[in-house]
Amino acid sequence: MDASLLAGWDNFYVIIGSAAAGLTGLTFVVIALSHDAGLVRPDGIRAFVTPTIVHFGGVLALAAYVSMPHQHVATLSAGFLVGGAVGVAYGLHTARNLRKVDYVPVREDWVWNVIVPTLAYATLLGLGILVWYRAEAALFGVGGLAVMMLFVGIRNAWDIAVWMSLSKEQREQERGKT
Repeated sequence: MDASLLAGWDNFYVIIGSAAAGLTGLTFVVIALSHDAGLVRPDGIRAFVTPTIVHFGGVLALAAYVSMPHQHVATLSAGFLVGGAVGVAYGLHTARNLRKVDYVPVREDWVWNVIVPTLAYATLLGLGILVWYRAEAALFGVGGLAVMMLFVGIRNAWDIAVWMSLSKEQREQERGKT
């Protein structure tokens, strides 16, 4: 692989990686504040919050990995294959955790917390093979997946924050009635 193939991606991955890292920190703050308000349940953390952090971390790791100097087709392929395989396995783990939560997950929960991320990681597996044959197309695919997973994480973090906010309001209203 020609080193110049990755040269134009530097700024892209700095932005994506920085956004993922910042959003991870903000998610930690929201969870800490929610814990102080008594809104955090361990099964909910495992089923909804941890996967969001893992996806942000995956985007950050991908950005760091692709930004490493002296990448070759073999190293990119190996990284994409490992990342994709770990992500698919984690998607299955998330599905198991979603079944154990003290809440009946709706279709939207399954789509955004299990199906879309698992398909994205499966696509990364495919891109790990495609990079050998069509490197430029594979790199655009990986960049697109990174952006998509960043937005999946943002969407899921927003869903968590809204749920916690509404849950707090409901608890306060119930306390006011008694």
